[in-house]
Amino acid sequence: MPERDFYEVLGVERGASAEEIKRAYRALARKHHPDLNPDDKKAAERRFKEVQEAYDILSDPEKRKLYDLYGHAAFHGAAAAGPRTSGAEWSARQAPGFETIDFSQFFGPGAAGGMGGAAGPTEGFDLGGGIFEEILGRVRGGRRGHRAGGAHRGGVGAGSDVESSLRIPFLTAVTGGEQSIVVARPDGTSETLTVKIPPGITEGAKIRLKGKGNPGPLGGPPGALVITVHVDPHPYFRREGKDLLVDLPITLSEAVLGARVDCPTLAGLKTLTIPPGSSSGQKLRLKGQGVPGRGDQPAGDLYAVLKVVVPKAVDDESRRLIEEFARRNPSDPRRGLW
Repeated sequence: MPERDFYEVLGVERGASAEEIKRAYRALARKHHPDLNPDDKKAAERRFKEVQEAYDILSDPEKRKLYDLYGHAAFHGAAAAGPRTSGAEWSARQAPGFETIDFSQFFGPGAAGGMGGAAGPTEGFDLGGGIFEEILGRVRGGRRGHRAGGAHRGGVGAGSDVESSLRIPFLTAVTGGEQSIVVARPDGTSETLTVKIPPGITEGAKIRLKGKGNPGPLGGPPGALVITVHVDPHPYFRREGKDLLVDLPITLSEAVLGARVDCPTLAGLKTLTIPPGSSSGQKLRLKGQGVPGRGDQPAGDLYAVLKVVVPKAVDDESRRLIEEFARRNPSDPRRGLW
């Protein structure tokens, strides 16, 4: 079955802004979350996964560019590495300061087919420093001054690190898991790697995979793959350190009289007791239901933040009873505040 267009999945135009994409994702993720669709959970899971995948691509500027260029093929094969560049093309697109250098001379006969000629050991150059190291480092995808174990005269240097980013679902960040990432290689190929996500990882954290960077010159060891993690928002959970928070709507009568209601947790719905006389903004703690602990560290807590929902319209009898209630219970909650 052909894959659906990601813009169509989220119901947005191709020129949609990042905020429009995020807003559409949040609405659809809440609508199709399996926990909120117990009558058709399998269909909801499929739809939720499709929405999550679309948001993963379209919310990342780099992945979105690749998708706009190549469609789904950008993430299923070598197209993910981007257009390949020949030695002749490098000669025509010289960087500032190298206008007089013919880059094509640094590639062998196979250079016209792509960057493959630059991936093997290089002979005839001193890679300990100078212009040739700068040129070859750029061609291989390396960054100046950013090497896994710098080259030195008379020795073999390590390859440069490769920087990438990875978006992960909120629950994967909280509980841990595995995610796949596609890495473009200097020779124009791509490689799919499985990344282990430790539980409790936070937005902006970096994961370093040793030996998964660019190959080293003269047969030296490869550098590392450095992955910056970005965490997608959840339809109703949010995080503060090791604790989780969730808004819990309750009725006016439940707030006044107290009640037992269902509250979502990482382990599913749990029954929570609402004490009589509760107010909006009040937090009820579920100990140990937050971010799981690591090693000897205890787990965080989950806080249900009460939100009293007042009816927009009432019938005449209800109005009479509320007025009677107000008469019997005169109070001014603003007294003494200002």
